[in-house]
Amino acid sequence: MSRRAMLWCAAGLLVAILYPLLFGGPSLIARSNYAINVAFLILFAAFLGQSWNIAGGYAGQTSFGHVVFFGTGAYVSTILHVSHGWNPWLAWPVAIASGGLVGAIIGVLSFRAGLRGSYFALITLAFAEVFRIVANSIPQTRGGLGILIKADQRPENFQFRDPMWFYYLALVLCVIGLAIAWWLTRSRFGARLAAIRENEDAAMALGIDVFREKVRVLALSGAMCAAGGTVYAQKYLYLDPSIAFGVEKSVEMLLVSMIGGAGTIFGPLIGSGVLHLVGEITRDLGNVVPGIKNAQPLALIVYGLILVVIVAYLPDGLTGLLRRRR
Repeated sequence: MSRRAMLWCAAGLLVAILYPLLFGGPSLIARSNYAINVAFLILFAAFLGQSWNIAGGYAGQTSFGHVVFFGTGAYVSTILHVSHGWNPWLAWPVAIASGGLVGAIIGVLSFRAGLRGSYFALITLAFAEVFRIVANSIPQTRGGLGILIKADQRPENFQFRDPMWFYYLALVLCVIGLAIAWWLTRSRFGARLAAIRENEDAAMALGIDVFREKVRVLALSGAMCAAGGTVYAQKYLYLDPSIAFGVEKSVEMLLVSMIGGAGTIFGPLIGSGVLHLVGEITRDLGNVVPGIKNAQPLALIVYGLILVVIVAYLPDGLTGLLRRRR
Protein backbone atom coordinates (compact mmCIF):
# COMPACT_ATOMS: atom_id res chain seq x y z
CA MET A 1 0.00 0.00 0.00
CA SER A 2 1.40 3.40 -0.98
CA ARG A 3 2.04 6.16 1.52
CA ARG A 4 -0.77 8.22 0.00
CA ALA A 5 -3.23 5.37 0.38
CA MET A 6 -2.12 4.86 4.00
CA LEU A 7 -2.73 8.55 4.71
CA TRP A 8 -6.21 8.33 3.22
CA CYS A 9 -6.95 5.27 5.32
CA ALA A 10 -5.69 6.98 8.47
CA ALA A 11 -7.81 10.05 7.72
CA GLY A 12 -10.88 7.91 7.10
CA LEU A 13 -10.34 6.00 10.34
CA LEU A 14 -9.96 9.28 12.25
CA VAL A 15 -13.22 10.60 10.82
CA ALA A 16 -14.95 7.33 11.69
CA ILE A 17 -13.67 7.50 15.28
CA LEU A 18 -14.83 11.11 15.65
CA TYR A 19 -18.11 10.52 13.79
CA PRO A 20 -20.37 10.45 16.89
CA LEU A 21 -18.99 13.87 17.84
CA LEU A 22 -18.80 15.40 14.35
CA PHE A 23 -22.09 14.21 12.87
CA GLY A 24 -24.07 12.77 15.76
CA GLY A 25 -25.02 16.10 17.26
CA PRO A 26 -23.62 19.22 18.92
CA SER A 27 -22.46 17.31 22.00
CA LEU A 28 -22.14 13.87 23.51
CA ILE A 29 -25.35 14.51 25.48
CA ALA A 30 -27.46 15.81 22.60
CA ARG A 31 -26.20 13.76 19.67
CA SER A 32 -28.58 12.09 17.23
CA ASN A 33 -29.10 8.37 17.81
CA TYR A 34 -30.51 8.14 14.27
CA ALA A 35 -27.23 9.25 12.69
CA ILE A 36 -25.27 6.82 14.86
CA ASN A 37 -27.61 3.90 14.12
CA VAL A 38 -27.39 4.49 10.36
CA ALA A 39 -23.60 4.55 10.60
CA PHE A 40 -23.71 1.35 12.66
CA LEU A 41 -25.78 -0.38 9.98
CA ILE A 42 -23.34 0.70 7.26
CA LEU A 43 -20.29 -0.57 9.13
CA PHE A 44 -22.03 -3.76 10.27
CA ALA A 45 -23.25 -4.60 6.77
CA ALA A 46 -19.76 -3.82 5.43
CA PHE A 47 -18.25 -6.34 7.85
CA LEU A 48 -20.79 -9.02 6.91
CA GLY A 49 -20.22 -8.21 3.26
CA GLN A 50 -16.49 -8.56 3.82
CA SER A 51 -17.07 -12.03 5.27
CA TRP A 52 -18.84 -12.95 2.03
CA ASN A 53 -16.15 -11.20 0.00
CA ILE A 54 -13.38 -13.31 1.56
CA ALA A 55 -14.90 -16.45 0.04
CA GLY A 56 -16.96 -15.12 -2.85
CA GLY A 57 -14.66 -12.34 -4.04
CA TYR A 58 -11.12 -13.46 -3.27
CA ALA A 59 -11.66 -17.20 -3.76
CA GLY A 60 -14.52 -17.13 -6.30
CA GLN A 61 -16.75 -19.37 -4.14
CA THR A 62 -20.07 -17.63 -4.68
CA SER A 63 -22.51 -18.38 -1.87
CA PHE A 64 -26.26 -17.75 -1.64
CA GLY A 65 -26.49 -19.13 1.89
CA HIS A 66 -23.90 -17.23 3.88
CA VAL A 67 -26.58 -16.43 6.41
CA VAL A 68 -26.10 -19.96 7.77
CA PHE A 69 -22.90 -18.73 9.45
CA PHE A 70 -24.59 -15.57 10.71
CA GLY A 71 -27.40 -17.61 12.26
CA THR A 72 -24.98 -20.14 13.75
CA GLY A 73 -23.04 -17.44 15.55
CA ALA A 74 -26.19 -15.71 16.75
CA TYR A 75 -27.82 -18.88 18.08
CA VAL A 76 -24.72 -20.40 19.68
CA SER A 77 -23.93 -17.28 21.71
CA THR A 78 -27.58 -16.62 22.56
CA ILE A 79 -28.29 -20.17 23.73
CA LEU A 80 -25.12 -20.23 25.82
CA HIS A 81 -26.07 -16.89 27.35
CA VAL A 82 -29.82 -17.38 27.92
CA SER A 83 -30.04 -21.12 28.61
CA HIS A 84 -26.67 -21.85 30.24
CA GLY A 85 -25.81 -18.57 31.94
CA TRP A 86 -22.64 -17.81 30.00
CA ASN A 87 -21.40 -14.26 29.84
CA PRO A 88 -21.97 -13.07 26.24
CA TRP A 89 -18.36 -11.94 25.89
CA LEU A 90 -17.19 -15.48 26.72
CA ALA A 91 -19.83 -17.01 24.45
CA TRP A 92 -18.68 -14.83 21.53
CA PRO A 93 -15.41 -16.73 20.78
CA VAL A 94 -17.31 -20.02 20.96
CA ALA A 95 -19.85 -18.65 18.47
CA ILE A 96 -17.04 -17.53 16.15
CA ALA A 97 -15.42 -20.96 16.34
CA SER A 98 -18.82 -22.58 15.65
CA GLY A 99 -19.23 -20.48 12.51
CA GLY A 100 -15.79 -21.54 11.33
CA LEU A 101 -16.59 -25.18 12.06
CA VAL A 102 -19.85 -25.02 10.12
CA GLY A 103 -17.99 -23.38 7.25
CA ALA A 104 -15.41 -26.17 7.27
CA ILE A 105 -18.09 -28.89 7.38
CA ILE A 106 -20.06 -27.34 4.51
CA GLY A 107 -16.82 -26.94 2.58
CA VAL A 108 -15.77 -30.55 3.09
CA LEU A 109 -19.19 -31.91 2.10
CA SER A 110 -19.53 -29.63 -0.92
CA PHE A 111 -16.02 -29.62 -2.31
CA ARG A 112 -15.44 -33.32 -1.67
CA ALA A 113 -18.44 -33.91 -3.93
CA GLY A 114 -16.82 -31.72 -6.60
CA LEU A 115 -19.42 -28.95 -6.42
CA ARG A 116 -18.34 -25.63 -7.86
CA GLY A 117 -19.86 -22.55 -9.46
CA SER A 118 -23.65 -22.41 -9.50
CA TYR A 119 -23.90 -25.88 -7.94
CA PHE A 120 -21.97 -24.72 -4.90
CA ALA A 121 -24.07 -21.55 -4.68
CA LEU A 122 -27.27 -23.59 -4.66
CA ILE A 123 -26.05 -26.08 -2.08
CA THR A 124 -25.18 -23.23 0.30
CA LEU A 125 -28.75 -21.95 -0.07
CA ALA A 126 -29.99 -25.47 0.72
CA PHE A 127 -27.82 -25.62 3.86
CA ALA A 128 -29.23 -22.30 5.06
CA GLU A 129 -32.78 -23.57 4.57
CA VAL A 130 -31.99 -26.80 6.44
CA PHE A 131 -30.59 -24.82 9.37
CA ARG A 132 -33.69 -22.61 9.39
CA ILE A 133 -35.97 -25.65 9.53
CA VAL A 134 -33.92 -27.18 12.33
CA ALA A 135 -33.99 -23.92 14.30
CA ASN A 136 -37.77 -23.83 13.87
CA SER A 137 -38.13 -27.36 15.19
CA ILE A 138 -35.90 -27.95 18.21
CA PRO A 139 -36.71 -26.81 21.76
CA GLN A 140 -33.25 -25.35 22.39
CA THR A 141 -34.05 -22.49 20.00
CA ARG A 142 -37.70 -22.18 21.17
CA GLY A 143 -38.81 -22.69 17.60
CA GLY A 144 -40.65 -19.95 15.79
CA LEU A 145 -41.26 -18.07 19.04
CA GLY A 146 -37.62 -17.08 19.08
CA ILE A 147 -35.37 -16.27 22.01
CA LEU A 148 -35.70 -13.09 24.03
CA ILE A 149 -32.49 -11.86 25.62
CA LYS A 150 -32.95 -10.19 28.97
CA ALA A 151 -32.16 -6.49 28.81
CA ASP A 152 -29.26 -5.70 31.12
CA GLN A 153 -27.58 -2.67 29.63
CA ARG A 154 -24.11 -2.97 31.09
CA PRO A 155 -20.89 -3.20 29.05
CA GLU A 156 -19.82 -6.35 30.91
CA ASN A 157 -23.05 -7.94 29.70
CA PHE A 158 -22.37 -7.06 26.02
CA GLN A 159 -25.17 -4.48 26.11
CA PHE A 160 -24.86 -0.72 25.97
CA ARG A 161 -27.29 1.99 26.99
CA ASP A 162 -25.65 4.34 24.52
CA PRO A 163 -25.78 3.17 20.84
CA MET A 164 -22.44 4.88 20.29
CA TRP A 165 -20.67 1.82 21.74
CA PHE A 166 -22.32 -0.58 19.33
CA TYR A 167 -21.18 1.81 16.59
CA TYR A 168 -17.59 1.56 17.82
CA LEU A 169 -17.89 -2.23 18.05
CA ALA A 170 -19.04 -2.32 14.42
CA LEU A 171 -16.15 -0.02 13.51
CA VAL A 172 -13.64 -2.40 15.12
CA LEU A 173 -15.15 -5.36 13.27
CA CYS A 174 -15.08 -3.43 9.98
CA VAL A 175 -11.40 -2.53 10.48
CA ILE A 176 -10.59 -6.17 11.27
CA GLY A 177 -12.40 -7.22 8.08
CA LEU A 178 -10.42 -4.68 6.05
CA ALA A 179 -7.18 -5.89 7.63
CA ILE A 180 -7.96 -9.50 6.71
CA ALA A 181 -8.79 -8.49 3.13
CA TRP A 182 -5.56 -6.48 2.91
CA TRP A 183 -3.61 -9.47 4.27
CA LEU A 184 -5.11 -11.68 1.56
CA THR A 185 -3.78 -9.34 -1.13
CA ARG A 186 -0.23 -9.79 0.20
CA SER A 187 -0.10 -13.37 1.51
CA ARG A 188 0.60 -16.67 -0.20
CA PHE A 189 -2.79 -17.89 0.98
CA GLY A 190 -4.44 -15.01 -0.88
CA ALA A 191 -2.35 -15.70 -3.98
CA ARG A 192 -3.48 -19.34 -3.94
CA LEU A 193 -7.09 -18.22 -3.57
CA ALA A 194 -6.71 -15.86 -6.54
CA ALA A 195 -5.33 -18.71 -8.64
CA ILE A 196 -8.29 -20.90 -7.65
CA ARG A 197 -10.72 -18.10 -8.50
CA GLU A 198 -9.26 -17.62 -11.96
CA ASN A 199 -8.92 -21.30 -12.90
CA GLU A 200 -9.26 -24.19 -10.48
CA ASP A 201 -7.84 -26.76 -12.90
CA ALA A 202 -4.78 -24.63 -13.63
CA ALA A 203 -4.27 -24.01 -9.92
CA MET A 204 -4.39 -27.75 -9.28
CA ALA A 205 -1.86 -28.32 -12.05
CA LEU A 206 0.47 -25.85 -10.34
CA GLY A 207 0.41 -28.00 -7.22
CA ILE A 208 -2.09 -26.02 -5.14
CA ASP A 209 -4.24 -28.16 -2.84
CA VAL A 210 -7.50 -26.68 -4.10
CA PHE A 211 -9.73 -28.67 -1.76
CA ARG A 212 -7.80 -27.66 1.36
CA GLU A 213 -7.61 -23.97 0.44
CA LYS A 214 -11.32 -23.73 -0.36
CA VAL A 215 -12.25 -25.37 2.94
CA ARG A 216 -9.91 -23.03 4.81
CA VAL A 217 -11.32 -19.89 3.22
CA LEU A 218 -14.91 -20.98 3.85
CA ALA A 219 -14.05 -21.64 7.50
CA LEU A 220 -12.46 -18.18 7.79
CA SER A 221 -15.45 -16.58 6.09
CA GLY A 222 -17.88 -18.48 8.33
CA ALA A 223 -16.06 -17.43 11.49
CA MET A 224 -16.21 -13.77 10.48
CA CYS A 225 -19.90 -13.95 9.66
CA ALA A 226 -20.66 -15.73 12.96
CA ALA A 227 -18.99 -12.87 14.85
CA GLY A 228 -21.54 -10.53 13.28
CA GLY A 229 -24.41 -12.81 14.29
CA THR A 230 -23.54 -12.47 17.97
CA VAL A 231 -23.37 -8.69 17.75
CA TYR A 232 -26.76 -8.58 16.03
CA ALA A 233 -28.39 -10.71 18.72
CA GLN A 234 -26.97 -8.64 21.57
CA LYS A 235 -27.96 -5.35 19.98
CA TYR A 236 -31.57 -6.23 19.20
CA LEU A 237 -32.09 -8.68 22.11
CA TYR A 238 -34.29 -11.00 20.09
CA LEU A 239 -33.65 -13.87 17.70
CA ASP A 240 -35.83 -16.20 15.67
CA PRO A 241 -35.14 -18.44 12.64
CA SER A 242 -36.65 -15.98 10.13
CA ILE A 243 -34.14 -13.35 11.28
CA ALA A 244 -31.11 -15.58 11.86
CA PHE A 245 -31.45 -17.64 8.67
CA GLY A 246 -33.46 -15.33 6.42
CA VAL A 247 -32.19 -15.39 2.85
CA GLU A 248 -32.44 -11.60 2.60
CA LYS A 249 -29.37 -11.32 4.85
CA SER A 250 -27.39 -13.46 2.40
CA VAL A 251 -28.60 -11.25 -0.45
CA GLU A 252 -27.47 -8.14 1.41
CA MET A 253 -23.97 -9.58 1.94
CA LEU A 254 -23.73 -10.45 -1.74
CA LEU A 255 -25.10 -7.06 -2.87
CA VAL A 256 -22.74 -4.87 -0.88
CA SER A 257 -19.74 -6.82 -2.17
CA MET A 258 -20.80 -6.83 -5.80
CA ILE A 259 -21.87 -3.19 -5.83
CA GLY A 260 -18.65 -2.02 -4.20
CA GLY A 261 -16.44 -4.50 -6.00
CA ALA A 262 -16.02 -8.19 -5.19
CA GLY A 263 -12.45 -9.22 -4.47
CA THR A 264 -11.39 -5.72 -3.38
CA ILE A 265 -10.45 -4.44 0.05
CA PHE A 266 -12.88 -1.54 0.30
CA GLY A 267 -15.61 -2.88 -2.01
CA PRO A 268 -17.98 -4.09 0.75
CA LEU A 269 -17.63 -0.81 2.66
CA ILE A 270 -18.37 1.27 -0.44
CA GLY A 271 -21.24 -1.00 -1.43
CA SER A 272 -22.74 -0.87 2.07
CA GLY A 273 -22.63 2.92 2.08
CA VAL A 274 -24.37 3.14 -1.30
CA LEU A 275 -26.96 0.50 -0.43
CA HIS A 276 -27.95 2.12 2.86
CA LEU A 277 -27.99 5.59 1.30
CA VAL A 278 -30.41 4.30 -1.33
CA GLY A 279 -32.43 2.61 1.39
CA GLU A 280 -32.76 5.84 3.37
CA ILE A 281 -33.75 7.81 0.26
CA THR A 282 -36.43 5.31 -0.76
CA ARG A 283 -37.73 5.23 2.81
CA ASP A 284 -38.07 9.01 2.73
CA LEU A 285 -39.86 8.78 -0.62
CA GLY A 286 -42.28 6.33 0.91
CA ASN A 287 -43.11 8.93 3.54
CA VAL A 288 -43.59 11.94 1.26
CA VAL A 289 -44.71 10.67 -2.16
CA PRO A 290 -48.48 10.18 -2.42
CA GLY A 291 -49.57 6.67 -3.32
CA ILE A 292 -46.55 4.87 -1.84
CA LYS A 293 -47.77 3.11 1.29
CA ASN A 294 -44.79 0.85 1.81
CA ALA A 295 -41.25 1.80 0.82
CA GLN A 296 -39.88 -1.75 1.15
CA PRO A 297 -40.99 -2.96 -2.32
CA LEU A 298 -39.65 0.26 -3.82
CA ALA A 299 -36.30 -0.28 -2.12
CA LEU A 300 -36.11 -3.85 -3.45
CA ILE A 301 -36.85 -2.61 -6.98
CA VAL A 302 -34.10 0.01 -6.70
CA TYR A 303 -31.64 -2.56 -5.30
CA GLY A 304 -32.45 -4.84 -8.23
CA LEU A 305 -31.87 -2.05 -10.75
CA ILE A 306 -28.55 -1.16 -9.15
CA LEU A 307 -27.45 -4.79 -9.31
CA VAL A 308 -28.45 -5.06 -12.98
CA VAL A 309 -26.43 -1.93 -13.81
CA ILE A 310 -23.42 -3.23 -11.87
CA VAL A 311 -23.50 -6.65 -13.53
CA ALA A 312 -24.09 -5.22 -17.04
CA TYR A 313 -21.80 -2.18 -17.04
CA LEU A 314 -19.56 -2.32 -13.96
CA PRO A 315 -18.52 -5.94 -13.43
CA ASP A 316 -15.72 -4.75 -11.13
CA GLY A 317 -18.15 -2.67 -9.07
CA LEU A 318 -17.78 0.94 -8.04
CA THR A 319 -14.20 0.31 -6.95
CA GLY A 320 -13.31 -0.65 -10.52
CA LEU A 321 -14.95 2.55 -11.80
CA LEU A 322 -12.89 4.66 -9.41
CA ARG A 323 -9.71 2.92 -10.54
CA ARG A 324 -10.44 3.58 -14.20
CA ARG A 325 -11.08 7.27 -13.52
CA ARG A 326 -7.65 7.68 -11.97
